[in-house]
Amino acid sequence: MLSLATANVARGLLLVCLLLTGTPAAAGGPPIVAAASDLQFALTEAAEQFQQETGHALRLNFGSSGNFRRQIAQGAPFELYLSADERYVQALYKEGHTQDEGVIYAIGRLVWLQRAGRGDLPSADAPLAGVEAALEAQASGTTERIALANPEHAPYGVAAQQALEHAGLWQQTEALRVLGENVSQAAQFALSDDARGGLVAYSLALAPALSERSEYILIPEGWHSSLRQRMVLTNQAGEVASNFYHWLQQDEGQSILRRYGFSVE
Repeated sequence: MLSLATANVARGLLLVCLLLTGTPAAAGGPPIVAAASDLQFALTEAAEQFQQETGHALRLNFGSSGNFRRQIAQGAPFELYLSADERYVQALYKEGHTQDEGVIYAIGRLVWLQRAGRGDLPSADAPLAGVEAALEAQASGTTERIALANPEHAPYGVAAQQALEHAGLWQQTEALRVLGENVSQAAQFALSDDARGGLVAYSLALAPALSERSEYILIPEGWHSSLRQRMVLTNQAGEVASNFYHWLQQDEGQSILRRYGFSVE
């Protein structure tokens, strides 16, 4: 796969709390939360509101669900894990790293995202028309990248691959695809100057930091596996992490998730 080695990659998303690297913070201080990067804006808002109500701060790490699953299995000091794929949580529970199987906190959606004014926005009837336009440009000698998260460890990358396969566009786009380490980075790539667009999380497309300079179209849910997002307390969880876990399941937490396009059960 190709990568975007331009300064545009770093432009765009406002990182609010911590890094998107998924590297655990140093021991001590507020409880550390590992969260899928599609939650970057929604969970930051939720954590801020939780702190206002309780006085307790949280340290949020955003990254790919698969990388966090590996780190937790290796003993990383995360107290709460919010995955974009419930299977990672279920695997950790079977291995004895979590208190229980956790709960489904949201159902995510996939969108085609592109810079505002970057050609015609695809219609609901042909949501991957931007991908087809990039292929046509390639045939004419112009390269327009297609961004997605790495399917090897990012659930939204898996969904993006499935959507492209559904449309019969996966193999043809190999030379055009650029992979983000997580879906948040993929969104940055999608809005860079040399990209046609990308397949990313609906929750990111709705965030003001992106929506002011982009446009999107939802991908039909039947084109990919359901993005059932599960969270769980690890065996290291303390009282504050437990309280936040339960707070997210209440009306205030759920209303924030809904505003960012998540369905809640």
